[in-house]
Formats: sequence, structure tokens, C-alpha cells
Amino acid sequence: MINKLIKEVEDQHLRADPLKFEVGDTVDVHCRILEGTKERIQIFTGIVLARRGAGTREMFTVRRIVGGEGVERIFPVNSLKIAKLEVVRHGKTRRAKLYYLRKRVGKATKLVERRAKEPKAKAPAAE
Repeated sequence: MINKLIKEVEDQHLRADPLKFEVGDTVDVHCRILEGTKERIQIFTGIVLARRGAGTREMFTVRRIVGGEGVERIFPVNSLKIAKLEVVRHGKTRRAKLYYLRKRVGKATKLVERRAKEPKAKAPAAE
């Protein structure tokens, strides 16, 4: 149970445009990076392994393979450093945390793509 005062303060700091993604999705995280006085955007592409926390404390972990080594980054969902988040693929999962992908290499890290449910076509009405 969260205190009403804490919830009121946290609600002021939540993103205006909430990020819509799930565990298992392959995402492009567009991060703002400051270099001196200049700012640039760097894209980190990977699979979302986990999501945890709530409110302003919510975080998600993204993993990718770089040069044969696994690299994981943890991003706060409500961070101003995240310029944009694009979902590239929707992965089909049956777990909330995909830590088992850390032990896998190559094609074994692939997740089956989740298809969007299509509305059923209605039968034409007999006249």
C-alpha cells in the first residue's frame, strides 16, 4: 500500500507519454547523451529481459550481444534521458523475467514472434 502523499508527488514526475512495451519485445531505446555542451541520440537495440518496480521507480533491463559478449543496460522507464522507445518485434514469452537468455548463445536466444490478434470476419448477412 502506497501512501497518498507519496503517490501524489510521484504522479507529477511520470512521463506524459507512457512507454508501451512488454518483456520479450525487441526494442530500440533512443538515449540522450551529453558530450560537453552538445547532445546526441544513441540507439541501444536489444531484448527486454525484465521489468520491475512501479511509479517513478519502474525500471527495465535490455540485453544485446556486442562482439560475442552480452551487454545489459538498465533504464528507468520515466527517465528524461530516454528520447524515444520503438518496438521492433514482439516476442512470445511465458515468463515475467527472461534471465535464462543469459546462458544461451546464437540462434538459441531468438524468441518466437507474437502475432497481433486479428478480428474475426463476420459472415455476410443473408437477405
